Amino acid sequence: MPKVVAVITTIQPSTPSVLKWVHKPEDQLAKLIVIGDRKGPDHYDLAEVDFYSMQDQKQLPYELCTRLPVDHYARKNIGYLIAYSQQPDVIYETDDDNAPTADWDVVALQREVANIDQPGWCNVYRYFSLERIWPRGFPLTLLADDQTWNPPPPGSPQTATCPIQQGLANGSPDVDAVWRIACDRPITFAKRSPVRLMPGVWCPFNSQNTWWFAQAWPLMYLPSHCTMRMTDIWRSFVAQRCLWAMDMGVLFQNADVMQQRNIHNLVSDLEGELPGYRQNAAIVKRLSSLTLAGGDHAVGDNLLACYQCLVDGGYFPPAELSLVKAWLSDLSAVRGG
Repeated sequence: MPKVVAVITTIQPSTPSVLKWVHKPEDQLAKLIVIGDRKGPDHYDLAEVDFYSMQDQKQLPYELCTRLPVDHYARKNIGYLIAYSQQPDVIYETDDDNAPTADWDVVALQREVANIDQPGWCNVYRYFSLERIWPRGFPLTLLADDQTWNPPPPGSPQTATCPIQQGLANGSPDVDAVWRIACDRPITFAKRSPVRLMPGVWCPFNSQNTWWFAQAWPLMYLPSHCTMRMTDIWRSFVAQRCLWAMDMGVLFQNADVMQQRNIHNLVSDLEGELPGYRQNAAIVKRLSSLTLAGGDHAVGDNLLACYQCLVDGGYFPPAELSLVKAWLSDLSAVRGG
């Protein structure tokens, strides 16, 4: 079995969901890394977990540790770097309110997938549910669009290399504050074959149930100069654009975690999502027009080019670029130059 290292960030003591990850057998999960923040505990009560408090993070040899903001989800980047140093075959990430179900298992890089190749936005949730539901980061302006609720049928299954794989979540899935305020209720997605979005097809993906293989590790970078409700969403747009340069796309698969969502202030969530409601469509349009180099060797350069493009467009301040460069430098050091 491949060596799997998982990464979580938290501001609270161990949750029932984290306990379920700890009890996973080693052939499914070799190590669980938990990254704390200023508001979180100084220590963790689970010996099986590698917990890094703020003080622990200051002792790490990564440039990014002292430059990332506190009280921000982007501190999870430190966990990714630690995970790299463990020399895994694949990195899995989730949150402290997501628990594995009996369906959860280690995924393979090569998968049988059905491709979605009609360019534009695609509401992937509709391949797994007939509910009127959409993922966080999907443009609200498209909610009246017929294609949002009747997306094109996928093609015939074929074997493909899928370095980024997004699993769905049952219970309280990843949706925006508009859906929660207007429609909130428990959701159980239907079990379907996985689908892959081909170059030119956009759908946001999150950091709650996501697999990353080595080809895509540089793309795990979470930006800091944006709200916490947008950091993983805007990361997903950059990652998708960089995958296209490798003639690849993001895979979406069945829900195999159950989210028992931590308490949220939905008005605060809505405020944190406003930049996305206003700018997501413009961001992907700008990224779509960008020329990137092809091949696996150019992933880091392409990541930097995407953020330069978004800085030039005013979506990020120039300070974000210095963090991206620090990330790439730290990643290179972990890999041995």
